[in-house]
Amino acid sequence: MSNHKVLISAYSLACLLLSGCGSLLPHATQTNDLPWSSYEQAQQAFESITPEKTTLADLQMLGIRPESTPNVLLLNHADVVRRLAVTSNIDMLLLAPPVQRCLAALASCHAYEIEQKHINRQRHGNFLMDFLNFRRQTNISGWQFNALIIMQDDLVAYKLWSGKPHFLQQEEERTPLGPLQGLGSSILQR
Repeated sequence: MSNHKVLISAYSLACLLLSGCGSLLPHATQTNDLPWSSYEQAQQAFESITPEKTTLADLQMLGIRPESTPNVLLLNHADVVRRLAVTSNIDMLLLAPPVQRCLAALASCHAYEIEQKHINRQRHGNFLMDFLNFRRQTNISGWQFNALIIMQDDLVAYKLWSGKPHFLQQEEERTPLGPLQGLGSSILQR
């Protein structure tokens, strides 16, 4: 009778594996722990920043605190020059006047570079094909918001932003030999 239970268990497991149950496939989410949970919130916070009026204290109230907020990069004067690709005096004249004044102030000019993103990775397809490494399909979706806030002393001098309100990417990996694909190289390394 125990053979009968083993057969039923094996049959049940095989049915589960062959059913293509997508809920058994891995799912991952990558987020930055910043004060905004969506692209729209990040953009609204950025739009509330007014050059030559918003102060360092105002930025902190918006959740932009370089010492405690992840993914806020502090840039010194030289970093700002590199970010803006200023290579000559002619390039300097093409910049907005507040940026020119800030860069001329040297040590009192600095910036915050902010990168916020939220990425979902959802595998889909046949569980057995994925599990045995024959075919893996992944949908990658999310959003990304980047900003550069140039400061002169404790006052915002200028701001720039870019981003992707929504992105979708599909990846597919095919391995014809499945779990045996990497076996040859691992044997040769021994």
